[in-house]
Amino acid sequence: KKGICSNFLCDTSPGDEISMTGPAGKVMLMPEENPKTDLIMVATGTGIAPYRGFIRRLFAEDTPAASAYKGEAWLFLGVANSDALLYDDEFQAAKKSFPDNFRLDYALSREQTNSKGGKMYIQDKVEEYADEVFSKLENGAHIYFCGLKGMMPGIQDMLKGVAEAK
Repeated sequence: KKGICSNFLCDTSPGDEISMTGPAGKVMLMPEENPKTDLIMVATGTGIAPYRGFIRRLFAEDTPAASAYKGEAWLFLGVANSDALLYDDEFQAAKKSFPDNFRLDYALSREQTNSKGGKMYIQDKVEEYADEVFSKLENGAHIYFCGLKGMMPGIQDMLKGVAEAK
């Protein structure tokens, strides 16, 4: 599935005039000082858009960032069901072409169950890999969150609980 706005922009031609507003959120930049820095990206729904840019820049385009990058970019995406997965074809291609540098995990709340038998939300999927996520963070990984603000309390509570248990 493709995003409406992203495809509109990608389908424009040089010289086309369009109207835009923004930016609406905060600026998100990839770290440039160390090309071995791991990136952990957590998204819900359309919050995937900035990560699509990161992943394209690292794995699909001929950019200095792509040439230099030696870390692991790990994407967690939470949506209701598999037919709501935006850009899955692009992410699967990156995973196939760069298996040592791109990792992908989906939380499908209406199709998967968490370890407690409930719906699989993004915080549950990240929690499955909590030890690995915390290890990466302790080693300098950058973590990004984008999407519905409503995901943040669940994510923060889960991270706090895991941190306290350590």
